[in-house]
This record gives sequence, C-alpha cells and structure tokens, in this order.
Amino acid sequence: MKRIWILAVMLLATSVFAFQWPWAKKREGQLTIQGSTTVLPIAQMAAEEFIKKHPNANITVRGGGSGTGIAALIDGTTDIANASRPMKTKEMKTARSKGIDPYPTIIARDGIAVVVHSSNPLSKMSLDQIRAIFSGDVSRWSDVGGKNEPIVVISRDVASGTFEVFKKLVLTGGKVRQDALMLASNMAVATTVEKTPGAIGYVGLGYISERVKAVSIDGVIPTKETSASGEYPLARPLYIYTNREPSGLAKSFIDFVLRPEGQEIVDKQGFVPVR
Repeated sequence: MKRIWILAVMLLATSVFAFQWPWAKKREGQLTIQGSTTVLPIAQMAAEEFIKKHPNANITVRGGGSGTGIAALIDGTTDIANASRPMKTKEMKTARSKGIDPYPTIIARDGIAVVVHSSNPLSKMSLDQIRAIFSGDVSRWSDVGGKNEPIVVISRDVASGTFEVFKKLVLTGGKVRQDALMLASNMAVATTVEKTPGAIGYVGLGYISERVKAVSIDGVIPTKETSASGEYPLARPLYIYTNREPSGLAKSFIDFVLRPEGQEIVDKQGFVPVR
C-alpha cells in the first residue's frame, strides 16, 4: 500500500508539472524570439546587451526562418517573430482566425546580396542574368561572360523570408531551378558558396565577407547606402512581429532595438539602421 501511495504522489506531481509548464513559460520576465536567420544576429546581440541592463530578463532567441517564426507567433509559442519579409495575406487571415493580431515593427533595412565564389572573374551581373541562372535557363558561366564551367546554384529554403523576397524581386514569382541546393540559413549559403567553385547564392548584407564575392546588379553594388536609398534593386525592410501592439517586456526590448544603442547593433551587424 505504501508503494502505491508513493507512486500516486509521484504521478500527481508529474501531472501538475505538465499542466503548469506552459504557464511557467509565459511568466513575467521571460521573452521568446524566433524566426528569420537574417534578423538573428541582430536579435542575439540585442538580447545580450538588453540582459546586461535588465538582469532579471530571460530571453530565448531562435532562428529557423521567417515562416517558422510567423507560424510560432500564430500558434502562440513565441512572443516575437523576426521576419525578413512582410506577412502574407494567408498568414494574416490564419492569425486572426486564431485571435492573433500581428503587429509589425521595422527595425532595420537590408539588401539581398548575390554572392559567387571568390575565384569567379565576374564582378557585375544584370538582374536578367541572375534570373536566368536561378530559373534554370542558363547553366554554364560562359553563357553570362564567365568561365566555361557549370553553375552551382545555392538558394534558401521555402521557410525563408529571404527566399520569398528573392523569388518576388528576381524570379518575379517563378520557381527556382530544380537542382538548386536549398539551405536553411544565410550562414549556410555563404559558407557553401565560399567552399564551392562555380557556386552562386544570395545572403543578407550582414553575411557579406571577404571569403565570397558580392556582385553588382545592373551597375549597383549592394551596400548599406544603396540599400537605404532604394537604389539597390534587392533592398528590403526587416521586421519584428508581435501579437497586437507590443507591451511589457516585448515593448521594452523592441524600444531598446530602436534606440541609438540598438540601432548601433544593427549597424555593427552589417545592416541599415532605421533611426
């Protein structure tokens, strides 16, 4: 009988813990951020600096892509969704059907840089050439003025906001070629292009480095200045989404990102401040 009683108490404790855990995750002082890998380095550094000023805050930052973050916001499993694209009409409808009212805040601006292997002699391309490569109409570099070697196309996966913007601005809604290697993050794309002769991919401004070559598009180099002015054809805003107008800890964090100290983080990470 004693063993049965002990077992019953243990089961009761386990069930109480399981019941209370979702509530515990929403306790005061805890903030969950999820989404775009483009926005990820901004969010990570901002969270680190914010916690130094607010040591009682407990902030969890995850990537996964814009679509993943937005889905988590709709499901109520994240407080903030980072996105490198605006929410889709379908996502907005789904959110509102579940009682979620997505509220966007633009925290930075960016440009999607087209990058090639450092050995590639090309330093400038046209938007039409890039479209032809990613759609599959062109498969060798010699067809666009480069070496006589095959083109290896590196793309972001479909959960990526960067993919969605690239698809809209470059492919005009068309499909990326079937043999493209679809990767889950900006860093994965940059690293793969760096290590693959003949490769071409695209990343946010903050992921440009000396290890890859960023090409100009229609004569415009991807920089903070050309992205801020809109001269660069693949410029875009970066978003933070909350359920309704931000309040509490989420508001404090977003306000921090928009203040000079937070916008300095944006700049240091290679993106364009909005204030």
